[in-house]
Parts: sequence; structure tokens; C-alpha cells
Amino acid sequence: MEGASFGAGRAGGAVDPLDFLKQPQTILRATGWIFSIVVFGSIVNECYVNKDGTDPELHCVFNENNSACSYGITIGIIAFFGCIFFLVVDLQFQQISSVKDRKRAVLLDLGFSGFLSFLWFVAFCFLANQWQQTTMSKGALQAADAARAAIAFSFFSIIVWVALALKALQRYRLGTDMSLFATDQFATDPNAAYPGYPTGSGIESTETYQSPPFTETSDANPKGYQVPAY
Repeated sequence: MEGASFGAGRAGGAVDPLDFLKQPQTILRATGWIFSIVVFGSIVNECYVNKDGTDPELHCVFNENNSACSYGITIGIIAFFGCIFFLVVDLQFQQISSVKDRKRAVLLDLGFSGFLSFLWFVAFCFLANQWQQTTMSKGALQAADAARAAIAFSFFSIIVWVALALKALQRYRLGTDMSLFATDQFATDPNAAYPGYPTGSGIESTETYQSPPFTETSDANPKGYQVPAY
């Protein structure tokens, strides 16, 4: 992209909503947002069950390990709000005029996406391991579909967040095209003439202004005034 800074155009440019929705990173964030809802929604709503159908106390369906359910819910909520936050950042990214601020935003995206990729990998391994060790009681059978959905979408979330991390890395490598800050409208020659008024400005001029050069005169007293001698 000509005149691009970290994958975005010139600062202050208009953002086309349709083009924004078609961007790969926007689609990935929306997908990750949906997957996070599926994971923590499935665990919260259906993965706390009675052990044998008569026990009033609810247990986590993943081998009765409440840590497994808590971890899945926590990661899902973090990913949920993270997707919303970075969608807003992407929407406002082109309005950021400072190159340093753009670089910080891209690095934050890269770090967060990489970190979430790791957390989702841990979540997938943790939930899958605990599910394998789960005794298939009546309550566990009732929550089996929700448990499998949480495990499956944890795995899908790994792919989404790895892809987001790669997109952020690609944007970081693009760096900055310094043509954004080129001052072509100014002449590089200090002795060049200043341009006249532009056409259509209401003041038409075909001439250009040029400051006269400094000249040295041999007459130190041009008016002929002489200092009287004492």
C-alpha cells in the first residue's frame, strides 16, 4: 500500500465500513469473538451438573475439577473483551497520526494475540485431558455435548488467534513508508522562488515572489553626512 504506515493509509483518511468489514483481521476478530461466547457460554450454562442426578451440589463436568471450568470461562471472557477492544482499535487505527502510537498499537496486538494463542492451547489441552478422565455419570452424559463444544471451539480459537498474531506481525514488518511525511510542496533549493497563489483561490497571479539578494555597498555613508572633526 503506497503511503502506508503499519498497514493503514494516511492519517485522517475516511474509513469505508464495507471495506473494514471485509478486512481479514476484522473477520478473524469477529470469529474469535463468537468462539469465545461458545466456550464460556457452554461451560456456564451446561457444564455444572449434579453428580448422580440427586446430589443438590453442582460439580464441573470435567472430571469434577472446578479449576477446568473456571479456566475455560476466564479465557473465554478475556478473549471476548479483547476482540471488542481490538475491533475498536482497528476502526480508529487510521485516525492515529503518530507513527509511534501506531507502532505501539501493532505491538500490543501482536503480544496479546500471541498470549491468547498460548492460553487457548492450554485451555484445549486442559479441558480435553479432564474430559478423558471424566466418569460418564448421568449428569456427565447430559452435559457431554456442551463439554465437547467447549473443547472443540477452544481448539478453533487457537487457529484464530495464531492467525491474528501473524497478521499483526505482518503489519509490524510493513513498518512505515516515510512518504507519508514527505514535504514535496516545499522547494529544496533555498534560493528558489516562492510559488504564486493557486488557481481558483480568488487571487490570480502569474508572477512569483523572490526576495532580493543582499548587496554590499562600498559607500558606508550614502547621504554624504560627515562627522565633524574636533
